[in-house]
Amino acid sequence: MQLSYKNNTFFILAAGAGKSNRKNKQRNLRICYTKRMTANIASGTVHALPSDLKAALARDTKALALWQSLTPLSRNEWICWTVSVKRKETREAHVKRVVSELKDGMRRPCCWIGCIHRRDKKISRSVKFVLAKRKKQ
Repeated sequence: MQLSYKNNTFFILAAGAGKSNRKNKQRNLRICYTKRMTANIASGTVHALPSDLKAALARDTKALALWQSLTPLSRNEWICWTVSVKRKETREAHVKRVVSELKDGMRRPCCWIGCIHRRDKKISRSVKFVLAKRKKQ
């Protein structure tokens, strides 16, 4: 997938779409985001999009386009990673990192045990181990 920007419009080119296909508008997915479209920002499967993350994505149109291109499970991982911290300063740092890491090409948070709030899958043994260690501290 390639992302290009022209005249306040983001173009997401499908994988394998070469230079010869760029002019073929039917084969490319055109996504146009403006700051007025913030009401339609997608959320995750379990978690709703928090207002601070929504505002940060609305301020950065490239990050917003990338956010909308994520799967619902990927968006859910980012949201859970952002809201699961305890301190306000850490949460603000996570919100900033979501925007910057999306623009760096990351599709999910790095070094994250995963959303433990999902009910469609069991928690793995390794995640249970990490959670047990957290409770002891």
